[in-house]
Amino acid sequence: MLTPVLSSAREDSKQESKDASRDASITAWALAARSGDPDAVDLFVRALHRDVRRYVTFLGADPQSADDLTQDTFLRALGSLHRFEGRSSARTWLLSIARRAVVDSIRYSSSRPRLSDTDDWQSAAERAQPRDLPGFDDGVALAELLNALPDDRREAFVLTQLVGLPYAEAASVSACPVGTVRSRVARARISLIEWLDEAERPTPVTSAA
Repeated sequence: MLTPVLSSAREDSKQESKDASRDASITAWALAARSGDPDAVDLFVRALHRDVRRYVTFLGADPQSADDLTQDTFLRALGSLHRFEGRSSARTWLLSIARRAVVDSIRYSSSRPRLSDTDDWQSAAERAQPRDLPGFDDGVALAELLNALPDDRREAFVLTQLVGLPYAEAASVSACPVGTVRSRVARARISLIEWLDEAERPTPVTSAA
């Protein structure tokens, strides 16, 4: 009976080791990019572009502006690389910048009339949703479900379950205790499972009178 549990633990350990190795490489590229190494800059941007775009999309930013926010994040980061000293992973540092970019964008948008001449939120969210998350059917608009979560729970879930940050680093990005992140993720997961179960429940068929 312990075999599946031990096997799962080994797989988790391997994944954590793989993530740590990837983060170490990305951090090394960021440090090298501080001196203007163009190859390091390119590797740094390529390695984290998907994570940043996914994060700003699911954090609550308008999906129509996700590309602009992603670009803004990297512009801010590249302009601040001289202050990055590697005390945290480059990914954690960059996602903190992305978070500020989203907040600034929301504040700016809230003070101006909102115009939209493109697709609605649901269509954009369905295009942006990840297709490889275990436990979620491709036909379910995960982005739409996440959007229904409270902001803090959505952010914690996205950082740890979609972007793949360790809980401690997610806490650093969100500026809250690790225990709070764990609690938010657990509550978000419970809500998502309940909504998925409800969505998959067959609709009662009523007979005509």
